[in-house]
Amino acid sequence: MKQHDDEQDLSAAIKAQATRHRAPPGLRERILADLAPPAALSAAPLRARWRDALRMQWARLGAAFVCGALVALALVAVRPPSGPANPLAQEVVAGHVRSLMVDHLEDVASTDQHTVKPWFAGKLDFSPPVHDLAKDGYPLIGGRLDYLDHRPVAALVYRSDRHTINVFVWPADGAAAGGMETLSRQGFNIVAWRANGMRFWAVSDLNAGQLQAFAQKLRASAASFE
Repeated sequence: MKQHDDEQDLSAAIKAQATRHRAPPGLRERILADLAPPAALSAAPLRARWRDALRMQWARLGAAFVCGALVALALVAVRPPSGPANPLAQEVVAGHVRSLMVDHLEDVASTDQHTVKPWFAGKLDFSPPVHDLAKDGYPLIGGRLDYLDHRPVAALVYRSDRHTINVFVWPADGAAAGGMETLSRQGFNIVAWRANGMRFWAVSDLNAGQLQAFAQKLRASAASFE
């Protein structure tokens, strides 16, 4: 009890005799400023730096896009022309390559046109013209069935030295006879024409001039039997 009374006496003495000092003006504001979170002080500079970094990133992306576009244009400019798109020409080349890869050149192997032509009877809804050109250096070696232009077609197979020539034949659906069209796809040459109510597509690794000479011989031979 005595200790409690002593503490009260000491407190009263301090209040009565202690010197009081008023806080200087602005102290409260300085303390509050010192206690403010750093993010509040640096928010504006950070936003400015972020905007600058974002602008720089977009500038780099824009430059990369322009460079890519220029490279693409340069590649197109130096690429050799491959001719207009022709899906049927691609099918013809695919049929030719397929016959060589699977060793399936002929369903009927014969140099006799009178054996090859009848073989197609009952297998197609048309009778393909078959001519042996052995006297011209292009012997017939056989024929087979194939599938082009969304339908079954006849494939006649000829030789020129060690080169194989596939001639795909199917009805021309009323189209008039026309001149020969020469194409090149994937390293193979193609000659296409219409005659005698049929479409002919000859394809080989012969050079373009040799294949065209063959096509002219075949067309002339077919014309003589009209």
